[in-house]
Amino acid sequence: MNYLERITVNPEICHGKPIVRGMRWPVVVLLDLLASGLTNQEILEDHPELEREDILAVLQYAGLLASGRPLGEVLARPQ
Repeated sequence: MNYLERITVNPEICHGKPIVRGMRWPVVVLLDLLASGLTNQEILEDHPELEREDILAVLQYAGLLASGRPLGEVLARPQ
C-alpha cells in the first residue's frame, strides 16, 4: 500500500522538511523515535494525534530514500 500521500512538504512548516499530514511532525523525528527503540504502540499512545498509517508512511518514505529511486512529485505538492 502507498502511504506516501501522508508525507508532505510545505516551506512554511518545519523549514520545508518532509512532515506527516501537514502537521509539525517531521519524518526524521518519527524515525528517531523508532530508532531509539520505541514501538509503534508506544509512539501512538504518547502522541494520539498520530495514526498507525503515519508511522507506516514514514517507514515507506525512508525506504524510498534508501532505495535511491526518485521521490517524484509526490512530496512536492503543497499542503
